[in-house]
Amino acid sequence: MKIAVTGASGFVGGAVCRALAGQGVQALAYGRRAEVPRGHLAGAPYRRWDLTRGPVPDAPAVDAVVHCAGSVTDWGPAAGLFAANATGTRNALASFPGARFVHVSTASVYDPFRPTVMATEDQAPTARYLNAYGASKAAAERAVLAVMRGRGPARWHGPARREAIVLRPHAVYGPGDTTLLPRVLSAVRGPLLPAAGTGRQKVSLTSVTNLVEACLLAATGPVGAGVYNVADAEPVVIDDAFRAILAERGVNARPVYLPRRAAWPVAAAVEGAFLLARRPEPPRLTRYAISHLAVERTLDITAARDALGYDPKPTSFAGAADW
Repeated sequence: MKIAVTGASGFVGGAVCRALAGQGVQALAYGRRAEVPRGHLAGAPYRRWDLTRGPVPDAPAVDAVVHCAGSVTDWGPAAGLFAANATGTRNALASFPGARFVHVSTASVYDPFRPTVMATEDQAPTARYLNAYGASKAAAERAVLAVMRGRGPARWHGPARREAIVLRPHAVYGPGDTTLLPRVLSAVRGPLLPAAGTGRQKVSLTSVTNLVEACLLAATGPVGAGVYNVADAEPVVIDDAFRAILAERGVNARPVYLPRRAAWPVAAAVEGAFLLARRPEPPRLTRYAISHLAVERTLDITAARDALGYDPKPTSFAGAADW
C-alpha cells in the first residue's frame, strides 16, 4: 500500500508518516519546506510542494492521501487562509484523483457563537464563522464533501462518488505541538495564568496520538466515506487541563478566570490594535481562543468508534516537560 501525506513537514503530518512507517506502509511525504529531517518522516521520501500554487506535477499513483496541510493559525489575512486551507485542499484533491482522500479538518467548523455540547457531525459546516480560519476550513470541507457525494447532510450514509473521509479534531496537542501548549504557556504572567470563562467548562481535546490513529484507520480501513469527530476518550474540565499542563512543565502558576462577557470586548480591542499596527503575530488573547476555551466545546465521537473502530486514549499531558 502507498499513501501520500500532505503537510508532512508539520506537526501532524510528520507524526502520520512515522506511524505509517511503524506499520510497514510506504509513505510519500509532501510539504512546503525545502528540507525536512529524515527522522521527522521516518525516512519517507520527501518532495517540496506548495499546494496553494496548483496540483503537484506528475503525481504518482497512490492508494490513499492523508491531507494534513493547511494553516493552523487563527490570525492573518483572509486571502492567505483561504489559499492554504480551501484552495490547497482542492489542489490536493485534483493531484490524486483516484485515491481515497482523508481530510484532517477541525472542530472550528462548528458554530463558534454558541457552546458545542457533545456535537454530532451533522451540526457543521454552519453558515457563520468568527474569522477566516473557521470559514476557510469549512470551505475546504465542502470541497471534500462535494467530491464524495455532492449535496446532503454531513452525517451521511450512502454510496460515495469518491472515497473520502473528513476527520474533525479539536485542540490537537502532544510532542511537537506548535500551537496549543505554546499558547497556554505564553499566557503565563508571573504566578498567574489568565484565562476566560469559569474554569469549569468542559472541552474535548485531541492528542496527536489519537488523531494519528484515526488517520490510519481512515486511510487503510474498510470504511471509505464519512465525517467523523476525533477526540480523546472523554472531555476534560479546562481548569484541570491547565493545571496538568503547568504541573508537567514545572511552571509555578495557577489559572485565574475572567468572565467571558468581560473578556470578549477586551479581546476585540486587542485584535483591533494589532490590525491597526499590522502586526503579523496573533495577540495572546483573541475572540477565537475565547470561543474555544471559555465555553463548552465537546464532541460526540460515537460515529468514529462505531464505523472506524476508533479507540482513543484518555487526555494526558504526561511527559509535557520534554515536548
